[in-house]
Amino acid sequence: MQIKKLEELFDILRGREKKRLTVAWAVDAHTVEAVNKAVELGLVYATLVGDENTIREVCREQNIDPDKFELINVENDMKAAAAAVKLINEGKGNMLMKGNLSTDKYMKAILNKENGLMDQGAVLSHVTVMEIPSYHKLLVAGDAAIIPLPELKQKVAITNYLINTARAIGIEKPKVALLAATEQPSPNMPACTDAAIISKMAERGQIKNAVVDGPLALDPAVDKESAAIKGIKSEVAGDADCILFPNIESGNIFYKANAKLAGGEQGAIVAGARVPVVLSSRGDTSRTKLYSIALAAITAK
Repeated sequence: MQIKKLEELFDILRGREKKRLTVAWAVDAHTVEAVNKAVELGLVYATLVGDENTIREVCREQNIDPDKFELINVENDMKAAAAAVKLINEGKGNMLMKGNLSTDKYMKAILNKENGLMDQGAVLSHVTVMEIPSYHKLLVAGDAAIIPLPELKQKVAITNYLINTARAIGIEKPKVALLAATEQPSPNMPACTDAAIISKMAERGQIKNAVVDGPLALDPAVDKESAAIKGIKSEVAGDADCILFPNIESGNIFYKANAKLAGGEQGAIVAGARVPVVLSSRGDTSRTKLYSIALAAITAK
């Protein structure tokens, strides 16, 4: 069943076996609040890795019972990130979340060649599920935070992550729009040529379980009237489930515009590691973090 609202993720998860969320350096109120809500809603079990005294003090200040979590006492943020990743690799967690440590330290633990969460040749990418007030359904988008200027191979990986995420939230055959500044296949614009190649790959069955079209500008991708005016005949045009951004600037601006200007909601994960990874922005709300936990849980194996 395709869901229309992010809150519907909660209902799906309540009907499934709960997975375990492992949180690296969970010593701040924002993180603990979001994780507590996820536990209260019955979405996940949670392991908090960090200074236990600090975690208990945060719980006391927030009137949260710390005994609902598994607490792993670790003295500093870098050791906490490594310990959280180790728990995942030992099969003691199904997804990973960043607490109050820098993204650099968090990613260093994930990318560690000996003890991290990456298989050889894997591509990490940020995937967002957006609830946009003016759009008629959820929109799965990437990459808004990891890869500055994805090359063709990385775009193929991102496209597959978008498809897999869309299928996880109930869209059986997602419609994927490959964005560029224009729908005209200009050889002078790499976004256009890459989109045309990926579209042909999908047509030949090299990318499965989706309808893929591009290049498409944003307006015909999400608005049927614009597509009709431009004379674009496409199963994707005006009804995209997923959009692939040509670069991080366009993705990041779209992500933040939805939250700060459009009044939208969103949840995001990093795909490509052995488990879903929650990488929240410092500007994200507790609600966004909660939706991100739910998205990680619904995509976790």
